[in-house]
Amino acid sequence: MKKMTVNGQQWQIQRPFIPQFHAQNIPHVRKCSLFPLFTRNCSLKSSELCVGFSVQSNPHSKLVGSPRILVGRCVSEKFSDHFEQDAGQNFITEQKMVEEKNFSVLNILKQSNSLLPHAVLASTLLALVYPPSFTWFTSRYYAPALGFLMFAVGVNSSEKDFIEAFKRPAAILAGYVGQFAVKPILGYLVGIISVSVFGLPTPIGAGIMLVSCVSGAQLSSYATFLTDPPLAPLSIVMTSLSTATAVFVTPLLSLLLIGKRLPVDVKGMVASIMQIVVTPIAAGLLLNRFFPWIANAIRPFLPPLSVLVTACCVGAPLAINVKSVVSPFGATILSLIISFHLLAFVIGYVLTGLIFPKAPDLKALQRTMSFETGMQSSLLALALANRFFQDPLVAVPPAISTVIMSLMGFFLVMVWAKKKEV
Repeated sequence: MKKMTVNGQQWQIQRPFIPQFHAQNIPHVRKCSLFPLFTRNCSLKSSELCVGFSVQSNPHSKLVGSPRILVGRCVSEKFSDHFEQDAGQNFITEQKMVEEKNFSVLNILKQSNSLLPHAVLASTLLALVYPPSFTWFTSRYYAPALGFLMFAVGVNSSEKDFIEAFKRPAAILAGYVGQFAVKPILGYLVGIISVSVFGLPTPIGAGIMLVSCVSGAQLSSYATFLTDPPLAPLSIVMTSLSTATAVFVTPLLSLLLIGKRLPVDVKGMVASIMQIVVTPIAAGLLLNRFFPWIANAIRPFLPPLSVLVTACCVGAPLAINVKSVVSPFGATILSLIISFHLLAFVIGYVLTGLIFPKAPDLKALQRTMSFETGMQSSLLALALANRFFQDPLVAVPPAISTVIMSLMGFFLVMVWAKKKEV
């Protein structure tokens, strides 16, 4: 037994017989031996200094509190509360970190569309430098690829969007007129200039005119979806209408402009529309309507896959027809095709502003009409040129148009998307 003086009082501290504590079944003492005695959340008063000790005060020497009770209170109430609180906070912090990581990954996937113009440019350069990188992507893959893009649009749309699109007949008619009236006139003028002013062979002029006679490109609907998703169904309706009637209008326009009637496979055209447009969009709408959990699960992965598919659709035609593109007339034809599509984009945008000045979504409608007018189904023109024209030069403008149209269209997607963010 030892004596000590604290604050004017004399205390005597008796060291207990240690085996006595081990003989007793005191779980509090065994637990306390695993942790520091004095923690910042385990404050003990002078009367509580009794973990393994008996504390007595003179002259009234009494045991101040039971060691079992005091230790039990310290461990179970003070220290354990602190431990459980820290453990809970650590768990919440780790859970938040996992959620933020998953959220960032989803954001990266969803924002993959912003890389589309860069992917298109990269595929163009790669197709020119190393054509075998895309020559495997033959024409038999075009329909499934475009169908996948339309499926992505369908998953991100609803049937109400298409109902609203049919409530705008004036806009649908304007898009149709721009497709089969304004653009053929523009293509005819550029074709005449290419022959009379630049002295290019007549088949080159015929190829430019042929590009202006075909229907709108399905990529225009995807471009509209990237910039103005609510108007994507309207673009799909306009493109589908022009594609459906192209079986009659394209041969008539080719006869008027080129002087050659092109027999078009009506059954094949209808089957193509069903395969590329109707079926994929219907599948996407039904999936979004009846199985939303599946749609939500696959939706983040559609943008990066769409970027990859679009890059293949742009690079493959260029790689396959690279010899025609780098022909002696390649630079002149390239400048003419750029002028043709640039004028088509501008005319579509400006005329829409003049026809629908009071439209509540005027800017979005102008962008939609610009895509619809400026982007042609150049792949169809290329197929018609290879099948019905003996001169291979006729296929050169459609081959160049396929690439230029895509580059210009998705460059506008990048520009207009950034302006909307600002």
